Amino acid sequence: MFRLCLPLLSLLIVQSLSAQPPGADSLRQSSRSPQLADTNQVRQLHAQAQKLVATNLPQALALEQQALALAQHLHDTPGQAAAYLELSLLYRRQAQYEPARRAVQQARQLYARLGNSRRQANCYLGLSIIEMAQGNHVSALTAGLQGLPLAEQAGDRKTYRRLQATLGTLYVKLEDYPTAIPILQAALQGGRQDGDLPMVGAVLNDLGSVYTAQKDWSQALRYYQQALMVMRQQHDAVGEAVDEMNIADVYRQQGRYALARSYGRRAYARAVAGHDTYSLPYAQLILAQVYDKLGQPDSAFALARPSFQQGQQARIKDVLRDVSDVLAKLYAQRGDFAAAYRYQGLAVAYKDTLAGEATLRKTAALRYGYALDKKQSQIALLTKSRELQRQQSARQRQQLYLLLAGLAGVAVAAGLLWRTARLKQRANRRLGEKNQEIAHQRDALDHAFLTLQATQSQLIQKEKMASLGELTAGIAHEIQNPLNFVNNFSEVSTELVEELQEALAASDTAEASALAGDVAQNLSRITEHGKRAAGIVRGMLEHSRVSTGERQRTDVNALADEYWRLAYHGLRTKDQAFQVALQTDLAPDLPPVEAVPGDLGRVLLNLFTNAFYAVQQRAGETGYVPTVRVQTRGLGSQIQIQVQDNGMGMSPETQAKIFQPFFTTKPTGEGTGLGLSLSYDLITKGHGGTITVESQLGQGATFTITLPVG
Repeated sequence: MFRLCLPLLSLLIVQSLSAQPPGADSLRQSSRSPQLADTNQVRQLHAQAQKLVATNLPQALALEQQALALAQHLHDTPGQAAAYLELSLLYRRQAQYEPARRAVQQARQLYARLGNSRRQANCYLGLSIIEMAQGNHVSALTAGLQGLPLAEQAGDRKTYRRLQATLGTLYVKLEDYPTAIPILQAALQGGRQDGDLPMVGAVLNDLGSVYTAQKDWSQALRYYQQALMVMRQQHDAVGEAVDEMNIADVYRQQGRYALARSYGRRAYARAVAGHDTYSLPYAQLILAQVYDKLGQPDSAFALARPSFQQGQQARIKDVLRDVSDVLAKLYAQRGDFAAAYRYQGLAVAYKDTLAGEATLRKTAALRYGYALDKKQSQIALLTKSRELQRQQSARQRQQLYLLLAGLAGVAVAAGLLWRTARLKQRANRRLGEKNQEIAHQRDALDHAFLTLQATQSQLIQKEKMASLGELTAGIAHEIQNPLNFVNNFSEVSTELVEELQEALAASDTAEASALAGDVAQNLSRITEHGKRAAGIVRGMLEHSRVSTGERQRTDVNALADEYWRLAYHGLRTKDQAFQVALQTDLAPDLPPVEAVPGDLGRVLLNLFTNAFYAVQQRAGETGYVPTVRVQTRGLGSQIQIQVQDNGMGMSPETQAKIFQPFFTTKPTGEGTGLGLSLSYDLITKGHGGTITVESQLGQGATFTITLPVG
């Protein structure tokens, strides 16, 4: 799921500059300059570019570049600063973040040289939006905090509120919705009072994102529809496209695909017409997802491929994650499993990357807390300094009274003053040394944190590569056997067909009949091993499939009873002679658990089937009674499920690898080695529980599952 809010917020600077034209500063300069006509031309180029921002971004960018070149030629510093700030906005609207960052830094330096605090605050607002668009939340927060005092110093209430709205957007990104909602509501009220429609539209969009994340569809649609009305009121095609995509995504998640397709098509048309390279891959992705749900894979494929390519060019990670997942499914439907596996791997990689960025978002929250604490410490230090000044003034008054009392106290007062000055110098020196020590400790901690972060990334990458190599080797080993059989029997069948043709040509019906029987037998074997290979591929896809089931309160006793019966009767249909002693010990007061019943049932069915297979291998031993036992019990905040058999058992080496993908103790053709690996993922990652095994050779095995209650 994706939510677009940055493109709307980035429109704020456009209206800010429109309210006070970018050339206003240069106009004051040019009124005293002989180059008045030329500087007026710079301002005219600014104005023409602003009129085209909402309808033709490339042409607006070209005009603004002309304005910058002319201002540089005229050495018009205010004109250059305004052009750089406008260029930063235009680059950002086209998802060209590096040139946008360079342009806004140039503008900030020029406005700092001019001493224009208001424009510097605008630059920090733009820089914060750029960093937030690329997921750099610490840098975005730092830029926003730097802009707030400048806006306050300049008395620029509108920019100050927009910086606060940016802070609210950051809390949305940090998924801290209880904190984000009151900040955004306050920003919305202030924007309406000021008539700041761009900020009103941006905040409404952010509030829609909050309620979308909380799956409150009615509230999300209400805020998105209000934001869409604001964008239409401003004739902003890009803003309309963003809101229509968000509405389409809400309808898609609700399963209302016709409405999702309608809004998605409108957003797509606006993005194409406006050359909006940021919104276009999102529009293509949402339509691809909708067409996939509507059973139109060709249309979905035609949109997903360009969405992936444009997402790569703009480095939009959430688009790449979702569209890779769509492409993996579409390629699998076409039978191109190599491409499907490649895109599935890309989807997993981008999910891991975004999970890593979630850690950075938490770090951003900590750094923000640190910044606030630092400001509070500065306030406390200032208060303490004032108190010291007050105390010093009191001492000086006392000394004055002593002087007036008599000349005898002059020497004593001078001594006291000298001693106080010495103590103050000593205290200041110690305070400076302590500050330096604290600064060194802070720098050392920052360096250690960065080193730890880099080491963690390297370890994660090494673990991924090791797992990928192991998985690839398992796939090659498992699928090679049936492919060898298929190839061998195909070659033999080719030779038999040639002999059959010769026998038919010689009218040797007996030989022809025998050869035809051999060919039929070989084809049967080819079919058998082809199905075997298909079974391995299905197991692979099932293993990689992410469950989409909803959790619900589940009676584990009823589920265990249902699936051991299902496994036993399934085996009996294949082997009528199979007999086993079934023992159940189900705790009567077992509390229900929050689980996906289908996924938990798959795990239990796999464990029961394996247990029955293990005891079946010893069925011919004298005096041996095949026995499978299932037990449940409560452990306070957890429940425990045990499946025990008295089958062949496992060695310590086998137990160490039993949950690895493609590892199996069954003969070739009887197991894919994916069942226990899938069960492990469903229990540990899907339900937050544990699954372990205890076994000895010749004495059976016991699998133990623990699940949290509630």
